[in-house]
Amino acid sequence: MFDIKNTLGGSQSGASSAKENISRISIRVAELKDAPTVARFVHALLDELSGGEAPTIEAVVAITLRVISEADVIALIAYLDDQPVGAMTLNECTAIYAGGKFGEISELYVDPNHRSLGIAKRLLDDAQSEAVARGWKRIEVGAPGQPEWQRTLNFYLQNGFDEVGPRLRRLV
Repeated sequence: MFDIKNTLGGSQSGASSAKENISRISIRVAELKDAPTVARFVHALLDELSGGEAPTIEAVVAITLRVISEADVIALIAYLDDQPVGAMTLNECTAIYAGGKFGEISELYVDPNHRSLGIAKRLLDDAQSEAVARGWKRIEVGAPGQPEWQRTLNFYLQNGFDEVGPRLRRLV
């Protein structure tokens, strides 16, 4: 059984320059044993987006175990020093309009105490490297609703994404 408690840790104390933080950030591909860590970040993301109505952490861990075991899913964990501070899930998709295979960022979350330190940008950089290695033509992401999440949209726009319209869903 995985220990799902204490996978986020506390905040870093002390002020550091952005350049110092960049050298302290590392990204690695998550393994199945990392599912609780990835799940904690996804749970926090869902909780933030839903206003506290996220599924239970146990349910998110169970789903995370299933999802990250898929060959076309890559989960990345961001570390500041040796502490996990963020995660991203990236899926391989295929579409004619995209010219074949492409990546989709399904979840990206950085602990609020560690935002604006370059962590999410490093996750995007690693997603870009993965895209090149896999021969993908593009990476897509769905931003949360506007104007409430304007900061998120601005982050993606500032990091090379183009706004192509709203994303819709239909539950089945």
